[in-house]
Amino acid sequence: MGSPVLLTLGHGYSAAALAASLQPGWRCIGTVRSGQKSVALASKGVEPVLWDDRAAVDEAIRIATHIVMSIPPDADGDPAILRHGETLRDAKQIEWVAYLSTTGVYGDRRGGWVDETTEPAPGNERSVRRVEAERAWISTGLPVQIFRLSGIYGPGRSAFERLRAGRATRIVKPGQVFSRIHRDDIARALRASIGRPNPGAIYNLADDLPAPPQDVVAYAAERLGLPIPPDIPLEEANLSPMGLSFYAESRRVSNTQTKKDLGIDLLYPDYRAGLDAILAQET
Repeated sequence: MGSPVLLTLGHGYSAAALAASLQPGWRCIGTVRSGQKSVALASKGVEPVLWDDRAAVDEAIRIATHIVMSIPPDADGDPAILRHGETLRDAKQIEWVAYLSTTGVYGDRRGGWVDETTEPAPGNERSVRRVEAERAWISTGLPVQIFRLSGIYGPGRSAFERLRAGRATRIVKPGQVFSRIHRDDIARALRASIGRPNPGAIYNLADDLPAPPQDVVAYAAERLGLPIPPDIPLEEANLSPMGLSFYAESRRVSNTQTKKDLGIDLLYPDYRAGLDAILAQET
């Protein structure tokens, strides 16, 4: 038996964390959209494949034992299945597939809790496409697990960057809460799933403390010793339609079943622990 081969279709923020956590011992291949990103990927021990090189992607699928799919669907459907569906269905050597979806599929719950048994009720076109993509991946017959991710943050992608750049705002909508998940806890959950595959399973990835977004910004400002940005009522925030769409939904995401099934605890069970760790890594 050779080394396991991880193929990340869309080698982004979360997929990169998983690949780094598996090395050495794994052969890691990732798709990218430019030659510049290929160089960066190779420097981290990941073999780059250009997404537009369909033959090369097909060949990577044929040798992969594990796949992570993180490219979002578009109006036409899931891009990997549209381009490489036949190759995927014929790839009998694949042992595990993770489709990275979003907790947005649950829609607006007015701050109520959702878990993996909650029926999706997508409230916008992006989330409708995600539900369709989840079903498309399950229908391939591959050993697919669905991971529904909350708001992702981590090193280089947190409230700290916005505060330092002077772009952080504290937009307030009474009763609004979001769930979050640290990038390293995503990698931790994916690794645990590789060790105990359960095709067809759905896992919510969220921390233990859903919280209003303005609380996160305030805590980050305090940790940096910066002034806390003032409250801005949502109706005065002048947000784009995309920005407003995020505030149109409020829900609390339960991770109880995920932790039980995968046998894990979170490295960063709330945003305070996650932000503290990011700051400690920086210093």
